[in-house]
Amino acid sequence: MSFQCFEIELDSQVAHVKFCRPEKRNSMIPEFWNELPRVIDELDSSGSVRAIVLSSTGPHFTAGMDLSVFGNSDNPLSGVANSQVKAAKFYDTVKRLQHTFSCLEQARVPVLAAIQGGCIGAGVDLVTACDMRYATKEAFFTIQETNIAMTADVGTFPRLTHLIPDGIVRELAYTGRAMSADEALRWGLVNAVYDTHEDMLESVLKLAHSIATKAPMAIYGCKKMIQYSKDHTVADTLDYVGIWNASFFSKTEIMESMVAKKTGRDPQYNALPSKPRAEEDTDISLLE
Repeated sequence: MSFQCFEIELDSQVAHVKFCRPEKRNSMIPEFWNELPRVIDELDSSGSVRAIVLSSTGPHFTAGMDLSVFGNSDNPLSGVANSQVKAAKFYDTVKRLQHTFSCLEQARVPVLAAIQGGCIGAGVDLVTACDMRYATKEAFFTIQETNIAMTADVGTFPRLTHLIPDGIVRELAYTGRAMSADEALRWGLVNAVYDTHEDMLESVLKLAHSIATKAPMAIYGCKKMIQYSKDHTVADTLDYVGIWNASFFSKTEIMESMVAKKTGRDPQYNALPSKPRAEEDTDISLLE
């Protein structure tokens, strides 16, 4: 796999996806929005990857959406009909941008984000779609859209409100201020804070490899149930997990787990089945 915005390293069953435009603060250019879903889709579809780590390079995790995504707005559409067309195109484009991050949530395997420096604007949308977040001590999080007269629309609010208290979300959104790594840890946005980028990556990759030793279908089921429970009642979720286990419960894998532990060897679990690839790239230019 070759991409403009990402470098990918595979180690056993863990994929390490690194943003690779540090000279541009890893801003999210148009190619980014097409490439990330392709990266995640290829890794998830293979069935052999059991955990994905997202990290970045340079002083900042990401500066957020690059202005080039907005295309050429020097010649805006005019008239009622054209305004409607422009609004419809904008809406369709936002939905495609939202999918770029929703694919992280929809992946069958856990996605862990390792964040250094600034996680700004769309970066917050991105990391809130991940399963877990880890940060260096100098990291910070900013809902930057407020500061440029926009309302964040690529995933921050529906996800952030499930992660930290409502009042804190409102404060961050209404003021556009930066949340430090220590504050993010205090409110539960990140799982841990590390002194250095190197220490963070070592720890997060070690955790990803630990996850990769577990039965893939069991981890997939855990992710599905956790996500489902966010938007459903306890009763609905209990029913759903019952249906899930009725469909996927495996005595063979349970026995393999027990025998491997008893004999001191690594368990050998079935891989997730490969799945069809998603559609090819789409044009994400907003206001051309």
